Amino acid sequence: MQTKLAILSTTLFATLAATCLANPRVVSPEDAQGVERASAQFYTSLNALFTGDAAPMKQVWSHADDVTYMGPAGGFLSGWTRVQAAWETQAAMKLGGEIVADTLHVTVGDDLAIVHCRESGSNRDAQGRPLPVSIRATNVFRKENGVWKMIGHHTDLLPFLQQDSAATE
Repeated sequence: MQTKLAILSTTLFATLAATCLANPRVVSPEDAQGVERASAQFYTSLNALFTGDAAPMKQVWSHADDVTYMGPAGGFLSGWTRVQAAWETQAAMKLGGEIVADTLHVTVGDDLAIVHCRESGSNRDAQGRPLPVSIRATNVFRKENGVWKMIGHHTDLLPFLQQDSAATE
């Protein structure tokens, strides 16, 4: 089941990228800036999450049934209810630290945008020791009612967060 979901996810990201790139257009400055703002808001929200506050994360995400989350703990979640629960669980962990996105590559289409980047920084273990983070991420945004909202987040795995991914399918 997980292999089928991974293949489906990879196919979805490839299709989104091909759609954005196969239909080149002049991107309005408002759309480009909107995607950049949405991406920055996601990372601000992620860092708030590390303090235990999940509220900002709920604001940057679409609340639709088609959103997906494949985060550093593993697993594949779809639908806002399940994705929201994952963010709340992570907030309760109070991982501390800070993550920044760098080496951004932004592709903007009519109503979809993809941001590939590196996430780097640190979190903390149960004893408060810093744990380095350096992973790749793909973030997908959709324009909803004129606002860019996250609809997909996919990262490499972090060993200190991995869990039984079968429980999150």
